[in-house]
Formats: sequence, C-alpha cells, structure tokens
Amino acid sequence: RLHATDVTSSSFRLVWPQLLSQDSGFYSLEYGPGGDPAARSTLQVPGAQSSLVLSQLAPGTTYEVALIPESNVHYFPPQRTRVTTLPEEISPVQVLISDSGPRSFQVSWAPVLDSVASYQVLYGPLPGNSAKLLQVDGSHNSTLVQHLAPNTTYLVTVTAIYRSGKEKSLSAKACTLEGERGQ
Repeated sequence: RLHATDVTSSSFRLVWPQLLSQDSGFYSLEYGPGGDPAARSTLQVPGAQSSLVLSQLAPGTTYEVALIPESNVHYFPPQRTRVTTLPEEISPVQVLISDSGPRSFQVSWAPVLDSVASYQVLYGPLPGNSAKLLQVDGSHNSTLVQHLAPNTTYLVTVTAIYRSGKEKSLSAKACTLEGERGQ
C-alpha cells in the first residue's frame, strides 16, 4: 500500500510495494494540494523504483497523491493516499529583556531551532535612526547588548535567518536604568 514516511514541513518520502519491474512498465505519480487540480504535478517513476522523496512542498498543507502503475502486462489499480506536511516551525516566538543596567541589558529569545542559521539583533534608541546590529550564531538564544545610554528606551528587533533563506523578526522595547549616580 502507498504510504508516506519522514514527513517534514517541506517534504515527505512515498513508499509503495514493488508492483512493476524495470521491464514491465513505469509509474505515473500525481500529487498536489488537496482540492486544487490546477496545482497538481505529474512525475514518471521507473518501474523498478519503490520509493521517492517529494520536496519543496508548502508547510501545513494536505497533499493528495495518486500512484498509477502503467503496465502493458498486468492491470494494477491506482493507489491513493493523503499526506499533510508539518506546520513550519517559527522563531523567535518571544523576545525577553532582562538584567537591565544603565549601560547594558540582556536580550534572549525562544525557541532555538535547527532550521535557523543565525540571528540578527538590531537595537537603537527611540526615537531615532541610529540602530546597531549584532550577529549571533543560530545555536545561541541570548546576547548582551552593551555601551548604551542610561535612562533610554531602546527598540530591539531579533531576526531569525533560516537556512532556507527565509527571515522572521520580532521586536521588544527595553529601557536602561538611570545613570550611575550614588552607586
């Protein structure tokens, strides 16, 4: 029976029983998002093959798949299945500011995902247009922002740069404490 394994947000592997051989025919594989015949794709698969990875799919989408054995020796009915890709994981979902001092604060974010190559932390005083940029490795989930002005509100934007090239940003406001008088 035709079924899917290794389902991710953008791909899955189809596996089916060996019905044909290299000499007895080939398979026509039709697939596409359910209910949208215009978006269907068709592939020809050699008869000796019994699995195939479909990639570059949309996240969180149900695909209808039909495997049609094309043989001039035997008739095999088409096999059908439906596969739903996983929803795309996104980061950052939250940005936290902590350990505020007059000249620094800690920025942390969650979740940390394998699909993120790096983070960019952009920060600047409000109002104003003098933002600075920090690059942070994708395996880290926090950084210390330093050399700030006391008693100032900053806009902090954390951008996840995915390995796929996509980007996702989230912003938070941070306030530094009053100056070092009397400390």
